[in-house]
Amino acid sequence: MFWRMSLRSVTRRRSRVLIAVLAVGIGATTLFALASIATDIPRQMTREMRAYGANLLVMPADGADRVPAAALAPIAGVLESADVIGSAPYRYETLRLNEQPFLTGGTDLDAVRQVSPYWYVEGEWPATPGEVLIGQDIAEWAGLEAGDEIELVAALESADADGGQAGEGAAAVGDAVVGDVGDQSDPAGAGEGSGAGVGAGGGATASGESGGQSAAAVGDAVVGDVGDQSDPAGAGEGSGAGIGAGGGATASGESGGEGEGPDAGDGAGPDAGDEAGGGGTGQAVLEEERAGTFTVAGVLSTGGSEDELILMALGDLEALAGGTGQYDVVEYSVAADAARIEALADQIAAEVGQVAAAPVKRLTESDTYVLSMLRSLLALIAVIVLALTMIGVSTTMMAVVAERQAEIALRKALGASNREVEREFLSESLALGAVGGIVGTALGYLLAQVISLNVFHRPVAMTWWLAVAAVGLSTLVAWAAALVPVRRAAEVDPAVVLRGE
Repeated sequence: MFWRMSLRSVTRRRSRVLIAVLAVGIGATTLFALASIATDIPRQMTREMRAYGANLLVMPADGADRVPAAALAPIAGVLESADVIGSAPYRYETLRLNEQPFLTGGTDLDAVRQVSPYWYVEGEWPATPGEVLIGQDIAEWAGLEAGDEIELVAALESADADGGQAGEGAAAVGDAVVGDVGDQSDPAGAGEGSGAGVGAGGGATASGESGGQSAAAVGDAVVGDVGDQSDPAGAGEGSGAGIGAGGGATASGESGGEGEGPDAGDGAGPDAGDEAGGGGTGQAVLEEERAGTFTVAGVLSTGGSEDELILMALGDLEALAGGTGQYDVVEYSVAADAARIEALADQIAAEVGQVAAAPVKRLTESDTYVLSMLRSLLALIAVIVLALTMIGVSTTMMAVVAERQAEIALRKALGASNREVEREFLSESLALGAVGGIVGTALGYLLAQVISLNVFHRPVAMTWWLAVAAVGLSTLVAWAAALVPVRRAAEVDPAVVLRGE
């Protein structure tokens, strides 16, 4: 009997019922759409923020020169549980372009496009060996554009040893002429030198078996005859003309031994040359050069430090500068919040040797700030929508009570209690809230999909527990909104109403 009366009451007032259901439905639609976006927004936002570069860096630990390639596999194991968008190793060397040094990075360029998709390249990304990206600042300085060819020069250090004692060799840039060296007469490394001297120049080395002098020069230089050396400690008298520097020559010795004329050649001990102690091995550090020709595939513009960088394939840089399997930094782009990134960095530092890891705080902190602001905004909107829903349902129920005052008075005159009257109206409000909540939740999911596809370009996931919560909350809001009208219905005086007053 109770449900029949409630059903007839609803069907007799379709317009009022539809208004109440519409009010609850609009509230449920907005609530579920915002809740779905707020719940799924960390996944959406972290992926969107990854378009702005890496958020986790792996660098050499204290005491290590570079990150070894062997460390990448253990790092990948640590990050296996995380949502890794991409990773890119970098090795940096200083190469010369038009006799000017520029920092040059070797990396996996395909991986860089995943880690830093925001980079703008005028031209094309390098696709074959021998192609490079030039930073915008370098391109403007050198007047380069896509398709131009450039020569990059790497300076290599190596060691060249000759001699049976601690005599020094000579390293030079340019053409060199090495004079004859006299016979060695002292077992400790002293000897007679009567050669014509050393001319400075292109990568030549002068090394003798006597404990004589070494010369390093840029330009042309002439080293005079070296006199007899008979001191077993390496001291000797030089009777030559000294060192004539044409473009800058340096005579080796503890005090530099530079000069013109006989002053630089005469004397014993440090002014005449390095001491030759007991038959060591002479060694010179040589600076060799290796050049390569490359094609500018594109001009890189990021608005950051990359505009002053030359980028090439890692294999090209290793072929030019030498060495393999060593990196200066490895960048990772991980779809995770700041706390998760911090935990991963600590785990990598603890479990992987020779490396240190750190989050890029500029990105992780901005992720957290943006997410917190969006969630706060969505929560505020949800509260406002719920309040408006309550007002709409309450107003509708007040109108229903006013229309049904005569019916309420008649029921009470026939013996119905206030509790029975309240139960009827509250049951109707619960039914309206449930219907409106179900319809609104379905529409809210569609609205969330539209918003997500247009803003994030990805669909939002359906969260069933959230759907149940939205229906339940809509029903609860409708019930709460009906409390005041129901109290009005219970306070109806049958005598007053039935008399028409």
